[in-house]
Amino acid sequence: MPSVLFLYNAHENSLPVLMTKAIAQQSSDDIFKIIHKIIAIAHENNFADGNLWHNYLTYFILSNENVFSLSCERREASEYSLKFLAEHDFDIFMRLFSFSDTVMELSYIKEFSGEINTSPIIQLSEKLANAINAQEFFEYITDFYKEFGVGMFAFNKAFRINENSLIPVPDKNIGSVKFNDIVGYEIQKSELISNTEAFLAGKPANNVLLYGDGGTGKSTSVKALLNEYFEDGLRVVEIYKHQFRDILKLTEALRKRNYKFIIFIDDLSFEEHEIEYKYLKAVIEGGIETKPDNVLIYATSNRRHIIRETWNDRSDMEHNGDIHRSDTVEEKLSLASRFGIAINYSAPTRDEYHEIVLKLAEKSGLNFNRDDLLKAADAWEIRHGGKSGRAARQFIDYNLGRN
Repeated sequence: MPSVLFLYNAHENSLPVLMTKAIAQQSSDDIFKIIHKIIAIAHENNFADGNLWHNYLTYFILSNENVFSLSCERREASEYSLKFLAEHDFDIFMRLFSFSDTVMELSYIKEFSGEINTSPIIQLSEKLANAINAQEFFEYITDFYKEFGVGMFAFNKAFRINENSLIPVPDKNIGSVKFNDIVGYEIQKSELISNTEAFLAGKPANNVLLYGDGGTGKSTSVKALLNEYFEDGLRVVEIYKHQFRDILKLTEALRKRNYKFIIFIDDLSFEEHEIEYKYLKAVIEGGIETKPDNVLIYATSNRRHIIRETWNDRSDMEHNGDIHRSDTVEEKLSLASRFGIAINYSAPTRDEYHEIVLKLAEKSGLNFNRDDLLKAADAWEIRHGGKSGRAARQFIDYNLGRN
């Protein structure tokens, strides 16, 4: 009897099924083709060490979003019928695990041994391979679902929208920045952290607008949140202005998952003729359907009021548009007011800029004379857009490259 929950949507073309047929037919050519696909998946998802076949089966189980795995993620009590079907499926997967020797023999693949791997896929794979029975196999998997979740949200920190689908952002593209790496701005970081920790704890929390001068660490602070609180269930979905029409669909999809999501909008601003801000206003507050409790919106902007104002907006009367221009001003300013917390990241003073330069130089292991370094840093910021954390970082990188 075939798998009911885990292979139902692509049964004939799923790699576990194709591998079963290839082994039954002793077809090395087919096995090579399947292994080629598995190796590509393994390198992309960081489980290329150890037993490749076991790791792939584990990845397949953990990536499969079905009614049972999603109910485990939400920690909902599964109906007996679902539990029975899952145990039936896991018994099949235990038999697939036993094919390991045949797979490696027919494909000449050997078990890769290397340094201890911290990948959750590999760690669980080793447990499943040593499971005594289907019940223990079942418990290992359901415990993982409850702790980490299922599908792409279990393995990835950040996502973007592409053609109405969520696409994971590779961790290497995010970087490993933590709050200790952001020099200064202690009050701003503390306020951001406090709001986020309240959100993760299920307490009331606010949408946040981080505004101020460029290069002061607004976007970097959001990346630091992601790296600090990923294991606590925090995920970030970045969305761009042209995608605001789909933001209601996005929040509805995120509502059903057992994670805390920050919808991140970087460099948010609107010109006078742009009206996309109306979609954002409806989601933040004011629509018929309330925003999910597990979703907040964090935005960065160089403008405190986000939408560019003109002097014409200040004139109360005109004849070619709204009768009362002051109403137009209020309409535009109302978007910024819907962020419960607004945190100002202003350009550093000269002393603060010097402190950032010195601490970055020390962390980077750069050999320097203090006075000479600060004199060169002052000359750098004059030629590169003024004092900011970004300018300090670029200055240090320049000197590291030269040395």
